[in-house]
Amino acid sequence: MRVDAGLARLLGLSRTVVATLAEDGRIEVDGRAAGKSDRLVAGTWLEVALPDPEGPTEITAAPELVGGMVVLHEDDDIVVVDKPVGVAAHPSPGWTGPTVIGGLAALGIRVSTSGAAERQGIVHRLDVGTTGVMVVAKSEHAYTVLKRAFKERTVEKRYHAIVQGHPDPSSGTIDAPIDRHPKHDYRFAVVADGKPSVTHYDTLEAFRSASLLDVHLETGRTHQIRVHFSALRHPCVGDITYGADPTLAKRLGLTRQWLHARTLGFHHPADGRWVEFTSEYPADLESALEKLRD
Repeated sequence: MRVDAGLARLLGLSRTVVATLAEDGRIEVDGRAAGKSDRLVAGTWLEVALPDPEGPTEITAAPELVGGMVVLHEDDDIVVVDKPVGVAAHPSPGWTGPTVIGGLAALGIRVSTSGAAERQGIVHRLDVGTTGVMVVAKSEHAYTVLKRAFKERTVEKRYHAIVQGHPDPSSGTIDAPIDRHPKHDYRFAVVADGKPSVTHYDTLEAFRSASLLDVHLETGRTHQIRVHFSALRHPCVGDITYGADPTLAKRLGLTRQWLHARTLGFHHPADGRWVEFTSEYPADLESALEKLRD
């Protein structure tokens, strides 16, 4: 292969970056500078001076009041919020909208300083388009205890979801590995070599074209519920990204997936007692549910 194409594959760099390295004399084959169009030959000694890594970009959450975000509980160790739609858990590259961390800062609520600068206090996340109950650590002790609890799966996470059609069986378990979609970087998918992912569900109500489910997550992969039910051909209603019917979404007035973090239970980091918090359906999800019931 050509030097630029071969090194791009070997090192995971773009061909443009490799070409620049070659132009700068930073690629040598058997001790001689190699051009980007030279050929790589088996048995030769390849030496590459890699580009310097970029310095870390610091992302901070500017204090900003978040409309619709309600504090369900607060004590010295934790703060539990009801997260509205359109709000990210924490800042990230490319996201300019409101965040839970910024909203708490605007309310004068200090959170744990553990974790990366932009994710301080965050022990779990909800998608921007998913509403519901979420806990944030305020003390360093709470951060450590809750991170371990989520990792060891001792936290009870229950979601309500309306999916298209009627899953068969009406109650069951989906055990299918998840990782990034092989073709679409912004999506996730069930893939053979993905991370273990287990979702339990029970049907609460069945409608003509959809079902209301109570979903219990055993693992917590990104987009897990959305991916698993899409793989079963029962995507969350309104979830166009994962194959939902746009006509049904429009009829129900939905501009996002019908998915809500309903309850969150865990052992309180201060004394170990079991605590549980519940979030009511927001207006858009409640309206869509009533239309299905009519």
